[in-house]
Amino acid sequence: MHTPFASNRAAILTPDPADETYAGSWPDVLARLSDALATAGVTATPTPWTAHVDDCGQLMEFPLVLPLLAWGYHLDHARWLRACRAWQDAGVPIANPAEVLASNSDKHYLDALARRGIAIPPTTWTERVTREQIDAMFEATGAAQLIVKPAVSGGAWQTQRVRRGEALVGAPDGAAMIQPYLPTIETEGETSLLFFGGRLSHAVNKRPVDGDFRIQVQYGGLYSAVPSPPAGALALAEQTLAAIGAPLLYARIDVVPVADGRWLLMEAELIEPDFYLGLDPNAGAGFAQAVRAHLTTTP
Repeated sequence: MHTPFASNRAAILTPDPADETYAGSWPDVLARLSDALATAGVTATPTPWTAHVDDCGQLMEFPLVLPLLAWGYHLDHARWLRACRAWQDAGVPIANPAEVLASNSDKHYLDALARRGIAIPPTTWTERVTREQIDAMFEATGAAQLIVKPAVSGGAWQTQRVRRGEALVGAPDGAAMIQPYLPTIETEGETSLLFFGGRLSHAVNKRPVDGDFRIQVQYGGLYSAVPSPPAGALALAEQTLAAIGAPLLYARIDVVPVADGRWLLMEAELIEPDFYLGLDPNAGAGFAQAVRAHLTTTP
């Protein structure tokens, strides 16, 4: 049983204070999230996710916990999984659900979605990347370049692009995925569709700068608002959400077109996605309203 509390508060999980990697950026993102929530009368309280791994007592004082700034979980994945189990067992009112936070932290979730009919790029899953696997993927796909990334990663961490005949330097240590590099990333970009409370809020197109393959803002990624997402992109995003089949308060679905006109799922970001509120015509109102509705309807 939860003790009575005002239903206008939400905790936002933030990075481990001992990790200075994100110290210069997460406070600004927190401010944008907090400002958006304030428009719906919701007060946000930041707290490090690492402070609640073994003792969930403080989190139980909030009617809602949002893991939107739990950056760095991929650097201590075992601890993250332990936290998710603890939050689930304790019944912490966290959204997205703790079991989703656990499964979505390992990119093998893409394989699970592919088995449910979701189109993803051809992918080799491996516990240790070998030259033989690289060569086999080049041969099977005819790709000129491949992308190699850890199965547990974030923000393009340890993600590499490999060209034919090029040595793989510093391969991921452990489980990884190998995919063909999609040239349409450069020409058409990746489209991110943001959903709050199951409803489409806005869409953003992301492209790498010339000479790079990474679209993250820290690598100079070029972002622009998409007033109306392509029908194929929206259809795949909605199909992906249906395949996930969990009650999601928020989701960012990243899709890319390929030369034959199909769209492929690149990521379903369900833990701490950037909402790109600066490119949202409604400045996060959809997010704030979904949070407020969740607080109002959840016992």
